[in-house]
Amino acid sequence: MTTRISTLANGLKIVTDTLDSVETAAIGVWVNVGTRNEKTEINGISHFLEHMAFKGTTKHSAKQIAERIESLGGHLNAYTSRESTAYYARILAENLPTAVDTLADILQFSVFNSDELERERAVILQEIGQTYDTPDDIIFDYFQGTAFPDQPLGRPILGSIEVVNSLTRETIKDYMQHAYAASRMTLVAAGKVDHDALVAMAEEKFQHLPHESIVEVAPAKYVGNDFRQARELEQVHVVLGFPGVALGGHDYYTAAVLSTLFGGGMSSRLFQEVREKRGLVYSICAFASSYSDAGLFGVYAGTGANEVKELIPVVIDEINRLPDSLKEEEVQRAKVQLKAGLMMALESTSARSEQLANQMTVYGRPLAIAEIIDRIEAVNVQNAAALARSIFANKPTFAALGPIQNVESYDCIQTRLGKDSLKQKIAI
Repeated sequence: MTTRISTLANGLKIVTDTLDSVETAAIGVWVNVGTRNEKTEINGISHFLEHMAFKGTTKHSAKQIAERIESLGGHLNAYTSRESTAYYARILAENLPTAVDTLADILQFSVFNSDELERERAVILQEIGQTYDTPDDIIFDYFQGTAFPDQPLGRPILGSIEVVNSLTRETIKDYMQHAYAASRMTLVAAGKVDHDALVAMAEEKFQHLPHESIVEVAPAKYVGNDFRQARELEQVHVVLGFPGVALGGHDYYTAAVLSTLFGGGMSSRLFQEVREKRGLVYSICAFASSYSDAGLFGVYAGTGANEVKELIPVVIDEINRLPDSLKEEEVQRAKVQLKAGLMMALESTSARSEQLANQMTVYGRPLAIAEIIDRIEAVNVQNAAALARSIFANKPTFAALGPIQNVESYDCIQTRLGKDSLKQKIAI
């Protein structure tokens, strides 16, 4: 891997991963601003802004923006997360200047046309409705909000119907002006790209970004509790979790190994015990989600209204026995899975660019593949068991959605986990 870093006078960071063996390039701008930077009254504005950035600039219409990249066989897209927003393209290497110009254009000269804004508002409201109609998706929003209540980290990325309906052109434009500063942006490219040439292009094209931003980041405070909502669905969707490990934390890769061996594939404990042996679910997995100063570790499952009676005790039994029953072979298998996934991702310029962007956000520098592998290899039975004990010692967060009449109480769940009973609940 050949990576280089430069920083422009305005604070914009430029990172490249040059691959001479390919003829394409993936390039994007990662903005260190997301849902977590929003106040309650504008929750969802980062996602709305992401949509509006493609809807016309002082130089190009929405159609022209799309045609500039797609007429060259390329792909242009974006996404919003809780802590960042990304705008990216994949193109033939020879068309890199067009991609840079397009990204610079939408991030500096968007006009937020009123007609376009109302059309996109309608699209986002449909997106919110679609999420609500996708229970294995919306359950994670409910879980997140229960784990981190009354704070930005617990709010939905899409926002609510009420807030999205209230956002004005002036509010969105002002938010972009105050949040989208060069100092919070990283321009990342992977593939057939010349670093010095990209720096020169960026110096020319990204001259009009604000140098500093005004954004708030409230410290994360895990609370945990119980959420359940009765709905007429074919399945009950449940998530049971605990506070996890922050990005860049000492145990970050240990958590990744732990979640992989616990519920990361067909050979994992949960899959074998819950699906293969007992046939209680079609889908079950463990996850480890990390943020700049917090994390979550948990289990998701979708099951039948009757099967849930057996499912939850079985999952809790697996949680309780995990720290004291880890085996060397399953830790090694999980480590191999993570390393293989890492190496396979190197074959994709898009995956490389996103990996670089995440590393710059967390560590302020790219990590060599050998360094990441060393961190994975450092995980053993002892430190994995210690982390499991530490995670599961905390108050749980539980969320259930669907025909929940047979879902046992939060008090009962806590008792099975060996926790003190807490009465406060959130119910709909």
